[in-house]
Amino acid sequence: MSSSVSPLAPKSVPDMPVIAGVRLATAEAGIRYKNRTDVLLAVMDKGTAVAGVFTKSKCPSAPVEWCRAKLKGGKARALVVNSGNANAFTGKTGRSSTALTAKIAAKAVGCSESEIFLASTGVIGEPLDATKFDGVLGRLAEGSEPGDYLTAAKAIMTTDTFPKVATATVKLGKAKVTINGMAKGAGMIAPDMATMLSFIFTDAPIAPAALQALLKAGVEDTFNAVTIDGDTSTSDTLLAFATGAAAEHGAPKISRASDPRLKAFVKAFNQVLANLSEQVARDGEGARKLVEITVEGAKTKASARKIAMSIANSPLVKTAIAGEDANWGRVVMAVGKAGEPADRDKLSISFNGIRVAKSGARDPSYDEAQVSEAMKAPEIAIKVSLGLGKGRDRVLTCDLTKEYVAINGDYRS
Repeated sequence: MSSSVSPLAPKSVPDMPVIAGVRLATAEAGIRYKNRTDVLLAVMDKGTAVAGVFTKSKCPSAPVEWCRAKLKGGKARALVVNSGNANAFTGKTGRSSTALTAKIAAKAVGCSESEIFLASTGVIGEPLDATKFDGVLGRLAEGSEPGDYLTAAKAIMTTDTFPKVATATVKLGKAKVTINGMAKGAGMIAPDMATMLSFIFTDAPIAPAALQALLKAGVEDTFNAVTIDGDTSTSDTLLAFATGAAAEHGAPKISRASDPRLKAFVKAFNQVLANLSEQVARDGEGARKLVEITVEGAKTKASARKIAMSIANSPLVKTAIAGEDANWGRVVMAVGKAGEPADRDKLSISFNGIRVAKSGARDPSYDEAQVSEAMKAPEIAIKVSLGLGKGRDRVLTCDLTKEYVAINGDYRS
């Protein structure tokens, strides 16, 4: 966890309202860090629905495997998250650690181990000593309270420079329902399902299958459209919990994601996902520039996404932005290598609204001084027009600086 906050961090933090049926607590378990919280326990009321999406890595962490197996039950009573150790690439020891953690948590909360969900973040390949949770989770369960999402978000940070939280309130039927979310992530970010670690809580009465469908759809243009360094984590986990408490105030029980009464809720839900995913991009390790890449005129949206990701993951593009250099040649390179339909002679490129290339060549009105001044901004918008169709997509990334190398050069030491 960095001692200096990213210059791209949000200027304010939202007030996070209480969600009925959710209680939080954090503690110092000494997993890896000293003198800082490193474990979060979220306790949910009976009947809470759960949904999740996870990394597509072929080397997933033990907690990811645990959650996938338990997700079939559709119900959750507790979430345990630790920072400092990813419990990934830890073999039988890792699986034993997840089983012991769940056993301790289930005893503390008073539920079945199948209703415990786990997530870990930090160093890969180091055994996780789950005995450190013994006693700690019991105290957390007794002391858990509705409320402090910001402290909870701090407990799951690793190289993050600020805690990431977001909230939205919306009408569902006659009732007001709340959606709260938190996330962590700053490096090893190229989600292929969701994000690094993120947890969404709502009091809306939504059945597990409907919640799963909403979550799967919601990540596509939010967390799945963010990349920091092109590396997908072994531990990526996004879990959503719906306590259903708002049913007591008139919210209708939702069993299908296609229910028309969900329209406003879905919009608010996706806004929370989008807010959190943008905060991840803003906190990219060593980042000094938030970069939005829009590709239009592609054959399809999927093609536009691949080209946008090719640009966003290019070290040459990212270092040029760090150097405040509008080097459109590097963007051309990234478009060309994406393997998607493109016509060099139809290609146009702009930086922060200033067109630098048109129809496959430098724009006739190009002004180096004007573009150089625009590249000093903390937020850079790159737009690529292919001129081939109606496909369009947008992704977020950040620049690549010397600080990224410094952070990752001594991450384990």
